[in-house]
Amino acid sequence: MVEPLFQVKVDCAYCETSFQTSRVRPSFKKATQTDTDFCIHYKDVNPDFYVVRVCPQCGYASTENSSTTFTPAQRELFKEKVAANWTLKDYGGERNWDVALHTYKLALLCAQLKNEKGRIIAGLLHHIAWLYRYKKDEQQEKRFLQFALEAYTTVFETEGNEVNNARLMYLLGELNRRLKHYVEAVKWFGRVINDKRIMDAGMIRASREQWAVTREDMLADKLELPEVMNSSQP
Repeated sequence: MVEPLFQVKVDCAYCETSFQTSRVRPSFKKATQTDTDFCIHYKDVNPDFYVVRVCPQCGYASTENSSTTFTPAQRELFKEKVAANWTLKDYGGERNWDVALHTYKLALLCAQLKNEKGRIIAGLLHHIAWLYRYKKDEQQEKRFLQFALEAYTTVFETEGNEVNNARLMYLLGELNRRLKHYVEAVKWFGRVINDKRIMDAGMIRASREQWAVTREDMLADKLELPEVMNSSQP
């Protein structure tokens, strides 16, 4: 009988301890739906629960995208805020929702202490929002979507040239829509649709679809449509 989880070896970037962490075998990743902000829902085992690797020795939590170096100041800060208060805990085995949430929040703290790139912090905030969505905790989901939106907006302003702009702009539109910031949502979707430099057909199509959904949302909420939305097509 093949188990859904397998172990991989990770070397801790802070204390250099080698430890094992679990991943989900590709054959067990069975998606049932994908939300319009890229959140994937899974049938059995959720691979998202295993994204964060936590060093049992010092508590440093990271993902595959985290940087592998610390400046002396970052080392000192991490030691003071996390390592000094850490007692040996092993997150290498099976994880439930609560453990997954704890590992993401720990990874978020580590990323902030290390001053990781904005897109890494934004991604962690977005994943935490998804975890709350799996639990149907709408209040916390919206809280973290707002944090993610602010972080992604900063990424667009500071790292815009380095990332897939069409996907990021679409995401800014979609998170604004989910948070009922409809006028902002329309602006972002419109930018993807109308920017002639954008060649990403998938994101242009998704932006058209969500532009129309935003219009429906506004009509359902009995809001006055801005002039640009008077027709049903962008």
